[in-house]
Amino acid sequence: MKVLVYGASTNPSRYAYIATELLLQHRHEVSLVGIKKGEVLGLTIQQEQPIVEDIDTVTLYVGPANQEGLFDYLKALAPRRVIFNPGTENPELERALEIAGIQTEEACTLVLLHTGQF
Repeated sequence: MKVLVYGASTNPSRYAYIATELLLQHRHEVSLVGIKKGEVLGLTIQQEQPIVEDIDTVTLYVGPANQEGLFDYLKALAPRRVIFNPGTENPELERALEIAGIQTEEACTLVLLHTGQF
């Protein structure tokens, strides 16, 4: 499964980094998007909002205050689902995505991976 981590971080104590590590351990293909240049476990963090083909799941690690313009980007990616991790919940964005046919889930990617529900 191809997963995009939006809000990627090079800081090993950040949840986005830990999620990237776990996604790779579970053999998912991972793409990273973040505001700072860098590399995580051999993967380059892409900046801006690059179009990545065939994304199944986007897992969000940016709060509502930093989600400006995110709807258009997510719609262009056309993932099957978007996971709103704790602290990223945004009912307005979730509603708009659902209307556009994109499944949303308020959940913790780490918990989903650890419990086999991802």
